[in-house]
Amino acid sequence: MPEAPKPPFRAEAVVALGGTGLEMERVSYARQVHGADVARAPAGGGFAGLVDILVTAERGVPLAIFTADCLAIVLYDPSARALGVAHVGWRGTVRGATQKAVRALGEVGGRAGSLRVAIAPSIGPCCYEVDEPVTAEFARAFGERWRSWVTPSRGGRVMLDLWSANEALLAEAGVAPASIENPRLCTACHPDLLYSYRRGNRGRLATLAALP
Repeated sequence: MPEAPKPPFRAEAVVALGGTGLEMERVSYARQVHGADVARAPAGGGFAGLVDILVTAERGVPLAIFTADCLAIVLYDPSARALGVAHVGWRGTVRGATQKAVRALGEVGGRAGSLRVAIAPSIGPCCYEVDEPVTAEFARAFGERWRSWVTPSRGGRVMLDLWSANEALLAEAGVAPASIENPRLCTACHPDLLYSYRRGNRGRLATLAALP
């Protein structure tokens, strides 16, 4: 396993998160690589490897995802006590990270039809302009259906809706659409509140979840 990096929490974040009752010394995290690999979180927390999806069936082990425009997706089966988090950008979307996260919950006892899913604030279709290298990857992965997830922009570019794309992929993986929560809060539109790589605000948002 590669050398474990330290969790990228600022001191004020540790104080704030500690106030929630989470055991910060048990946080499980990864070095995210914009892929679709899965790791089961160590029982005592800590570094889980070069992956973008973490799952656990252990109570009290917080799972952490770090983003600055990409989607952080939390998946939870309350009946089976199974939890997962996923870091999903455009690369993760075309590589099947969302569907693999749903399947990974099944490997720790969850069922797709019982999952409750939340998508954290991330860049919206209002601000996410992409060009041909990205759309070519979407066309390769999804055929013509990718066109339903974009609107035309300037110079042959398009505005990509990762929210709708991943909501559709979750539903196809068996998650009930009514069980998918997405505030549709765009990171790039709220520089006073959220970090956005595209807006040049290079901090990172932390999404944490733990089984009660």
